Amino acid sequence: MTPKPSIFTPVLIVGCAIILLSFAVRASFGVFQIPIAAEFSWARADFSLAIAIQNLAWGIGQPLFGAMAEKMGDRKAIILGGVTYAVGLVLSSAAVTPLAHQLYEILVGFGIAGTGFGVILAVVGRAASDENRSMSLAIATAAGSGGQVVGAPMAEWLLTMMPWQSVFLVFAAIILGSLALLPLMRAPVASKAQLQDSMGDILGRAFRDPSYTMIFLGFFSCGYQLAFVTAHFPALVTEMCGPILPGGALHSIGITSTSALGAVAISLIGLANIAGTLAAGWLGQRYSKKYLLAAIYAGRTLVAALFIMNPITPATVLIFSVAMGSLWLATVPLTSGLIAHLYGLRYMGTLYGIVFFSHQLGSFIGVWLGGRMYDLYGSYTAVWWVGVGVGAFSALIHLPVREHRAPQAA
Repeated sequence: MTPKPSIFTPVLIVGCAIILLSFAVRASFGVFQIPIAAEFSWARADFSLAIAIQNLAWGIGQPLFGAMAEKMGDRKAIILGGVTYAVGLVLSSAAVTPLAHQLYEILVGFGIAGTGFGVILAVVGRAASDENRSMSLAIATAAGSGGQVVGAPMAEWLLTMMPWQSVFLVFAAIILGSLALLPLMRAPVASKAQLQDSMGDILGRAFRDPSYTMIFLGFFSCGYQLAFVTAHFPALVTEMCGPILPGGALHSIGITSTSALGAVAISLIGLANIAGTLAAGWLGQRYSKKYLLAAIYAGRTLVAALFIMNPITPATVLIFSVAMGSLWLATVPLTSGLIAHLYGLRYMGTLYGIVFFSHQLGSFIGVWLGGRMYDLYGSYTAVWWVGVGVGAFSALIHLPVREHRAPQAA
Protein backbone atom coordinates (compact mmCIF):
# COMPACT_ATOMS: atom_id res chain seq x y z
CA MET A 1 0.00 0.00 0.00
CA THR A 2 1.46 3.35 -1.06
CA PRO A 3 1.90 5.67 1.93
CA LYS A 4 -0.04 8.92 1.85
CA PRO A 5 2.28 11.83 0.94
CA SER A 6 3.08 14.19 3.81
CA ILE A 7 1.46 17.61 3.61
CA PHE A 8 4.38 19.33 5.40
CA THR A 9 7.02 19.45 2.66
CA PRO A 10 10.13 21.67 2.88
CA VAL A 11 8.57 23.87 0.17
CA LEU A 12 5.49 24.44 2.32
CA ILE A 13 7.49 25.13 5.48
CA VAL A 14 9.82 27.65 3.81
CA GLY A 15 6.96 29.24 1.91
CA CYS A 16 5.04 29.71 5.15
CA ALA A 17 8.05 31.33 6.85
CA ILE A 18 8.63 33.82 4.01
CA ILE A 19 4.95 34.76 3.76
CA LEU A 20 4.69 35.13 7.55
CA LEU A 21 7.58 37.61 7.74
CA SER A 22 6.53 39.47 4.60
CA PHE A 23 2.98 39.89 5.86
CA ALA A 24 4.06 40.79 9.39
CA VAL A 25 5.71 43.91 7.96
CA ARG A 26 2.91 44.63 5.52
CA ALA A 27 0.17 44.33 8.16
CA SER A 28 1.86 46.87 10.43
CA PHE A 29 1.53 49.93 8.18
CA GLY A 30 -1.78 51.02 9.72
CA VAL A 31 0.01 51.46 13.06
CA PHE A 32 2.18 54.19 11.48
CA GLN A 33 -0.79 56.29 10.27
CA ILE A 34 -0.99 58.54 13.31
CA PRO A 35 2.75 58.77 14.28
CA ILE A 36 3.87 59.78 10.78
CA ALA A 37 0.97 62.18 10.21
CA ALA A 38 1.57 63.77 13.63
CA GLU A 39 5.34 64.22 13.11
CA PHE A 40 4.99 66.01 9.78
CA SER A 41 1.49 67.50 10.26
CA TRP A 42 0.23 65.67 7.18
CA ALA A 43 -3.40 65.15 6.29
CA ARG A 44 -4.68 61.63 6.87
CA ALA A 45 -5.00 61.17 3.10
CA ASP A 46 -1.26 61.73 2.53
CA PHE A 47 0.02 58.58 4.22
CA SER A 48 -3.14 56.74 3.21
CA LEU A 49 -2.25 57.42 -0.41
CA ALA A 50 1.23 55.98 0.19
CA ILE A 51 -0.30 52.75 1.53
CA ALA A 52 -2.82 52.75 -1.32
CA ILE A 53 0.00 53.07 -3.88
CA GLN A 54 1.81 50.24 -2.11
CA ASN A 55 -1.25 48.03 -2.58
CA LEU A 56 -1.64 49.01 -6.23
CA ALA A 57 2.06 48.34 -6.92
CA TRP A 58 1.64 44.98 -5.22
CA GLY A 59 -1.22 44.20 -7.59
CA ILE A 60 0.69 45.30 -10.68
CA GLY A 61 3.79 43.42 -9.57
CA GLN A 62 2.00 40.17 -8.74
CA PRO A 63 1.46 38.85 -12.31
CA LEU A 64 4.91 40.16 -13.29
CA PHE A 65 6.65 38.26 -10.50
CA GLY A 66 4.44 35.23 -11.20
CA ALA A 67 5.51 35.20 -14.84
CA MET A 68 9.13 35.85 -13.81
CA ALA A 69 9.07 32.87 -11.45
CA GLU A 70 7.69 30.63 -14.19
CA LYS A 71 10.34 31.76 -16.69
CA MET A 72 13.52 32.26 -14.61
CA GLY A 73 12.83 30.24 -11.46
CA ASP A 74 10.93 30.71 -8.22
CA ARG A 75 13.90 31.41 -5.98
CA LYS A 76 15.34 34.13 -8.22
CA ALA A 77 11.96 35.88 -8.29
CA ILE A 78 11.66 35.68 -4.49
CA ILE A 79 15.21 37.04 -3.98
CA LEU A 80 14.47 39.98 -6.27
CA GLY A 81 11.24 40.60 -4.39
CA GLY A 82 12.92 40.50 -0.98
CA VAL A 83 15.71 42.89 -1.98
CA THR A 84 13.21 45.30 -3.54
CA TYR A 85 11.08 45.14 -0.37
CA ALA A 86 14.06 45.94 1.88
CA VAL A 87 15.27 48.81 -0.33
CA GLY A 88 11.79 50.34 -0.30
CA LEU A 89 11.66 50.19 3.51
CA VAL A 90 15.12 51.74 3.89
CA LEU A 91 14.26 54.60 1.54
CA SER A 92 10.90 55.11 3.26
CA SER A 93 12.68 55.51 6.59
CA ALA A 94 14.40 58.61 5.21
CA ALA A 95 11.32 60.13 3.55
CA VAL A 96 10.13 63.48 4.92
CA THR A 97 7.51 64.43 2.31
CA PRO A 98 4.27 62.70 1.29
CA LEU A 99 5.49 62.40 -2.31
CA ALA A 100 8.69 60.63 -1.25
CA HIS A 101 6.72 58.15 0.86
CA GLN A 102 4.32 57.52 -1.99
CA LEU A 103 7.13 56.88 -4.47
CA TYR A 104 9.08 54.55 -2.17
CA GLU A 105 5.96 52.55 -1.38
CA ILE A 106 5.98 51.46 -5.03
CA LEU A 107 9.16 49.51 -4.23
CA VAL A 108 7.60 48.09 -1.06
CA GLY A 109 4.54 47.00 -3.05
CA PHE A 110 6.66 45.23 -5.67
CA GLY A 111 8.63 43.60 -2.86
CA ILE A 112 5.44 42.24 -1.29
CA ALA A 113 4.48 40.87 -4.71
CA GLY A 114 7.76 38.98 -4.95
CA THR A 115 7.52 37.50 -1.45
CA GLY A 116 3.75 37.06 -1.21
CA PHE A 117 0.89 34.88 -2.32
CA GLY A 118 1.28 34.93 -6.11
CA VAL A 119 4.74 33.38 -6.19
CA ILE A 120 4.64 31.33 -2.98
CA LEU A 121 1.21 29.77 -3.52
CA ALA A 122 2.16 28.69 -7.04
CA VAL A 123 5.28 26.94 -5.71
CA VAL A 124 3.33 25.33 -2.87
CA GLY A 125 0.58 24.23 -5.26
CA ARG A 126 3.02 22.51 -7.60
CA ALA A 127 4.81 20.80 -4.73
CA ALA A 128 1.62 19.45 -3.13
CA SER A 129 -0.14 16.24 -4.06
CA ASP A 130 -3.64 16.46 -5.50
CA GLU A 131 -5.28 15.36 -2.25
CA ASN A 132 -3.22 17.83 -0.17
CA ARG A 133 -3.28 20.84 -2.49
CA SER A 134 -6.29 22.70 -1.08
CA MET A 135 -5.08 22.28 2.50
CA SER A 136 -1.47 23.19 1.58
CA LEU A 137 -2.68 26.43 0.00
CA ALA A 138 -4.75 27.12 3.11
CA ILE A 139 -1.76 26.53 5.42
CA ALA A 140 0.43 28.89 3.37
CA THR A 141 -2.34 31.49 3.41
CA ALA A 142 -2.79 31.07 7.16
CA ALA A 143 0.92 31.80 7.56
CA GLY A 144 0.15 35.27 6.21
CA SER A 145 -2.36 35.63 9.02
CA GLY A 146 0.33 34.53 11.44
CA GLY A 147 2.32 37.51 10.23
CA GLN A 148 -0.64 39.75 10.87
CA VAL A 149 -0.90 38.40 14.42
CA VAL A 150 2.63 39.54 15.27
CA GLY A 151 3.14 42.44 12.84
CA ALA A 152 0.95 45.23 14.24
CA PRO A 153 1.71 44.56 17.95
CA MET A 154 5.42 44.24 17.17
CA ALA A 155 5.36 47.60 15.39
CA GLU A 156 3.45 49.16 18.30
CA TRP A 157 5.99 47.70 20.75
CA LEU A 158 9.00 48.87 18.72
CA LEU A 159 7.51 52.37 18.49
CA THR A 160 7.68 52.59 22.29
CA MET A 161 11.48 52.16 22.12
CA MET A 162 12.53 53.86 18.88
CA PRO A 163 11.27 56.28 16.22
CA TRP A 164 9.25 54.96 13.29
CA GLN A 165 12.27 55.43 10.98
CA SER A 166 14.26 52.87 12.99
CA VAL A 167 11.33 50.45 12.98
CA PHE A 168 11.37 50.55 9.16
CA LEU A 169 15.09 49.64 9.20
CA VAL A 170 14.44 46.72 11.57
CA PHE A 171 11.73 45.49 9.21
CA ALA A 172 14.11 45.73 6.22
CA ALA A 173 16.60 43.50 8.06
CA ILE A 174 13.84 40.97 8.81
CA ILE A 175 12.87 40.74 5.14
CA LEU A 176 16.46 40.20 4.02
CA GLY A 177 16.96 37.58 6.74
CA SER A 178 14.03 35.54 5.44
CA LEU A 179 15.87 34.97 2.16
CA ALA A 180 18.39 32.76 3.98
CA LEU A 181 15.73 30.01 3.98
CA LEU A 182 15.49 29.82 0.19
CA PRO A 183 18.07 27.03 -0.37
CA LEU A 184 15.56 24.66 1.27
CA MET A 185 12.85 25.52 -1.26
CA ARG A 186 13.09 23.10 -4.16
CA ALA A 187 9.84 22.91 -6.08
CA PRO A 188 9.22 20.20 -8.70
CA VAL A 189 9.49 21.14 -12.36
CA ALA A 190 6.47 21.19 -14.61
CA SER A 191 5.31 17.94 -16.15
CA LYS A 192 5.67 17.17 -19.85
CA ALA A 193 1.93 17.65 -20.37
CA GLN A 194 2.03 21.06 -18.69
CA LEU A 195 4.99 22.19 -20.79
CA GLN A 196 3.08 21.51 -23.99
CA ASP A 197 0.80 24.49 -23.29
CA SER A 198 2.36 27.92 -23.78
CA MET A 199 1.55 30.83 -21.50
CA GLY A 200 -0.28 32.51 -24.39
CA ASP A 201 -2.50 29.46 -24.87
CA ILE A 202 -3.49 29.27 -21.21
CA LEU A 203 -4.01 33.03 -20.88
CA GLY A 204 -6.13 33.05 -24.03
CA ARG A 205 -8.36 30.28 -22.66
CA ALA A 206 -8.75 32.08 -19.34
CA PHE A 207 -9.52 35.47 -20.89
CA ARG A 208 -12.21 33.93 -23.10
CA ASP A 209 -13.81 32.20 -20.12
CA PRO A 210 -16.58 34.23 -18.40
CA SER A 211 -15.85 32.38 -15.16
CA TYR A 212 -12.34 33.83 -15.03
CA THR A 213 -13.80 37.32 -15.50
CA MET A 214 -16.27 36.75 -12.67
CA ILE A 215 -13.51 35.50 -10.36
CA PHE A 216 -11.48 38.60 -11.31
CA LEU A 217 -14.35 40.98 -10.53
CA GLY A 218 -15.31 39.16 -7.34
CA PHE A 219 -11.83 39.47 -5.83
CA PHE A 220 -12.10 43.28 -5.90
CA SER A 221 -14.12 43.55 -2.70
CA CYS A 222 -11.72 41.25 -0.85
CA GLY A 223 -8.91 43.73 -1.46
CA TYR A 224 -11.08 46.73 -0.66
CA GLN A 225 -12.22 45.39 2.70
CA LEU A 226 -8.91 43.91 3.83
CA ALA A 227 -6.75 46.89 2.91
CA PHE A 228 -9.18 49.44 4.31
CA VAL A 229 -9.37 47.63 7.65
CA THR A 230 -5.61 47.02 7.82
CA ALA A 231 -4.77 50.64 7.04
CA HIS A 232 -7.56 52.49 8.86
CA PHE A 233 -9.03 50.28 11.56
CA PRO A 234 -6.37 51.13 14.19
CA ALA A 235 -7.06 54.84 13.62
CA LEU A 236 -10.84 54.25 13.53
CA VAL A 237 -10.69 52.43 16.86
CA THR A 238 -8.41 55.08 18.36
CA GLU A 239 -10.76 57.92 17.46
CA MET A 240 -14.27 56.40 17.42
CA CYS A 241 -14.26 53.67 20.05
CA GLY A 242 -15.73 54.22 23.49
CA PRO A 243 -13.37 54.45 26.48
CA ILE A 244 -11.53 51.52 28.01
CA LEU A 245 -12.66 51.55 31.63
CA PRO A 246 -10.01 51.38 34.36
CA GLY A 247 -10.19 48.11 36.21
CA GLY A 248 -12.01 46.39 33.36
CA ALA A 249 -11.02 43.16 31.66
CA LEU A 250 -9.01 44.88 28.91
CA HIS A 251 -7.32 47.23 31.36
CA SER A 252 -6.27 44.28 33.51
CA ILE A 253 -4.33 42.68 30.60
CA GLY A 254 -2.47 45.87 29.68
CA ILE A 255 -4.78 47.36 27.02
CA THR A 256 -5.19 50.81 28.52
CA SER A 257 -5.74 52.95 25.41
CA THR A 258 -7.78 52.78 22.24
CA SER A 259 -4.57 52.98 20.17
CA ALA A 260 -3.35 49.77 21.82
CA LEU A 261 -6.78 48.22 21.24
CA GLY A 262 -6.53 49.11 17.54
CA ALA A 263 -3.22 47.28 17.19
CA VAL A 264 -4.55 44.29 19.14
CA ALA A 265 -7.65 44.25 16.89
CA ILE A 266 -5.48 43.79 13.79
CA SER A 267 -3.60 41.01 15.58
CA LEU A 268 -6.86 39.37 16.66
CA ILE A 269 -8.16 39.46 13.09
CA GLY A 270 -5.04 37.60 11.98
CA LEU A 271 -5.34 35.09 14.80
CA ALA A 272 -8.97 34.30 14.01
CA ASN A 273 -8.12 34.04 10.34
CA ILE A 274 -5.65 31.22 10.92
CA ALA A 275 -8.56 29.02 11.98
CA GLY A 276 -10.85 30.44 9.29
CA THR A 277 -8.39 29.90 6.47
CA LEU A 278 -7.55 26.36 7.53
CA ALA A 279 -11.27 25.62 7.71
CA ALA A 280 -11.72 27.05 4.20
CA GLY A 281 -8.94 24.80 2.89
CA TRP A 282 -10.51 21.75 4.52
CA LEU A 283 -13.96 22.61 3.16
CA GLY A 284 -12.51 23.39 -0.28
CA GLN A 285 -11.38 19.76 -0.62
CA ARG A 286 -14.94 18.58 -0.03
CA TYR A 287 -17.42 21.18 -1.25
CA SER A 288 -17.99 23.62 -4.11
CA LYS A 289 -15.41 26.39 -3.98
CA LYS A 290 -17.65 28.96 -5.67
CA TYR A 291 -20.44 28.49 -3.13
CA LEU A 292 -17.95 28.68 -0.28
CA LEU A 293 -16.62 31.95 -1.72
CA ALA A 294 -20.14 33.36 -2.05
CA ALA A 295 -20.87 32.41 1.56
CA ILE A 296 -17.65 34.06 2.81
CA TYR A 297 -18.38 37.34 1.02
CA ALA A 298 -21.98 37.31 2.29
CA GLY A 299 -20.69 36.72 5.82
CA ARG A 300 -18.27 39.63 5.56
CA THR A 301 -21.07 41.89 4.32
CA LEU A 302 -23.27 41.00 7.28
CA VAL A 303 -20.49 41.39 9.87
CA ALA A 304 -19.41 44.80 8.52
CA ALA A 305 -22.98 46.09 8.35
CA LEU A 306 -23.79 45.02 11.92
CA PHE A 307 -20.57 46.60 13.26
CA ILE A 308 -21.15 50.06 11.79
CA MET A 309 -24.87 50.06 12.66
CA ASN A 310 -24.13 49.68 16.39
CA PRO A 311 -22.18 51.84 18.85
CA ILE A 312 -18.44 51.20 18.63
CA THR A 313 -17.23 49.93 21.99
CA PRO A 314 -14.22 47.83 23.07
CA ALA A 315 -16.52 44.79 23.11
CA THR A 316 -17.86 45.31 19.58
CA VAL A 317 -14.31 45.91 18.30
CA LEU A 318 -13.23 42.53 19.67
CA ILE A 319 -16.35 40.76 18.37
CA PHE A 320 -15.90 42.30 14.93
CA SER A 321 -12.21 41.35 14.87
CA VAL A 322 -12.94 37.69 15.59
CA ALA A 323 -15.89 37.49 13.19
CA MET A 324 -14.21 39.32 10.30
CA GLY A 325 -10.93 37.54 11.01
CA SER A 326 -12.53 34.13 10.55
CA LEU A 327 -13.46 35.24 6.99
CA TRP A 328 -10.37 37.38 6.31
CA LEU A 329 -8.10 35.42 3.96
CA ALA A 330 -10.36 32.41 3.64
CA THR A 331 -11.00 33.51 0.06
CA VAL A 332 -7.35 33.06 -0.98
CA PRO A 333 -6.94 29.24 -0.91
CA LEU A 334 -10.38 28.87 -2.49
CA THR A 335 -9.69 31.41 -5.26
CA SER A 336 -6.20 30.12 -6.02
CA GLY A 337 -7.40 26.51 -5.81
CA LEU A 338 -10.28 27.24 -8.18
CA ILE A 339 -7.88 28.79 -10.71
CA ALA A 340 -5.52 25.81 -10.44
CA HIS A 341 -8.44 23.43 -10.95
CA LEU A 342 -9.80 25.28 -13.98
CA TYR A 343 -6.56 26.09 -15.81
CA GLY A 344 -3.86 23.82 -14.41
CA LEU A 345 -0.74 24.44 -12.33
CA ARG A 346 1.83 25.39 -14.97
CA TYR A 347 0.89 29.09 -15.12
CA MET A 348 -1.04 29.30 -11.89
CA GLY A 349 1.23 32.09 -10.60
CA THR A 350 0.53 34.31 -13.59
CA LEU A 351 -3.21 33.58 -13.72
CA TYR A 352 -3.63 34.11 -9.99
CA GLY A 353 -1.48 37.23 -10.23
CA ILE A 354 -3.82 38.75 -12.82
CA VAL A 355 -6.85 38.00 -10.64
CA PHE A 356 -4.93 39.40 -7.68
CA PHE A 357 -4.56 42.70 -9.53
CA SER A 358 -8.32 43.15 -9.08
CA HIS A 359 -7.80 42.47 -5.36
CA GLN A 360 -5.13 45.14 -5.17
CA LEU A 361 -7.11 47.62 -7.25
CA GLY A 362 -9.75 47.24 -4.56
CA SER A 363 -7.02 47.67 -1.94
CA PHE A 364 -5.86 50.92 -3.53
CA ILE A 365 -9.37 52.34 -3.63
CA GLY A 366 -10.21 51.18 -0.10
CA VAL A 367 -7.10 52.71 1.47
CA TRP A 368 -7.10 55.94 -0.54
CA LEU A 369 -10.85 56.50 -0.30
CA GLY A 370 -10.72 55.85 3.42
CA GLY A 371 -8.18 58.64 3.95
CA ARG A 372 -9.84 60.99 1.48
CA MET A 373 -13.35 60.65 2.88
CA TYR A 374 -12.03 60.90 6.43
CA ASP A 375 -10.44 64.25 5.60
CA LEU A 376 -13.68 65.43 3.97
CA TYR A 377 -16.19 64.24 6.57
CA GLY A 378 -14.14 63.49 9.69
CA SER A 379 -15.53 59.96 9.77
CA TYR A 380 -15.03 56.52 8.20
CA THR A 381 -18.76 55.68 8.12
CA ALA A 382 -19.48 56.45 4.44
CA VAL A 383 -16.47 54.55 3.08
CA TRP A 384 -17.32 51.65 5.38
CA TRP A 385 -20.75 51.36 3.74
CA VAL A 386 -19.10 51.27 0.31
CA GLY A 387 -17.24 48.20 1.52
CA VAL A 388 -20.52 46.60 2.58
CA GLY A 389 -21.91 47.16 -0.92
CA VAL A 390 -18.96 45.71 -2.84
CA GLY A 391 -18.95 42.70 -0.50
CA ALA A 392 -22.56 41.94 -1.43
CA PHE A 393 -21.64 42.26 -5.13
CA SER A 394 -18.85 39.69 -4.74
CA ALA A 395 -21.17 37.26 -3.00
CA LEU A 396 -23.56 37.38 -5.96
CA ILE A 397 -21.06 37.31 -8.84
CA HIS A 398 -19.46 34.04 -7.71
CA LEU A 399 -22.71 32.11 -8.00
CA PRO A 400 -22.65 31.69 -11.85
CA VAL A 401 -18.96 30.64 -11.97
CA ARG A 402 -18.42 27.38 -13.90
CA GLU A 403 -16.55 25.05 -11.59
CA HIS A 404 -15.71 22.18 -13.95
CA ARG A 405 -12.64 22.34 -16.15
CA ALA A 406 -13.37 23.01 -19.80
CA PRO A 407 -12.23 20.15 -22.13
CA GLN A 408 -9.72 22.34 -23.98
CA ALA A 409 -8.05 23.34 -20.70
CA ALA A 410 -7.75 19.79 -19.40
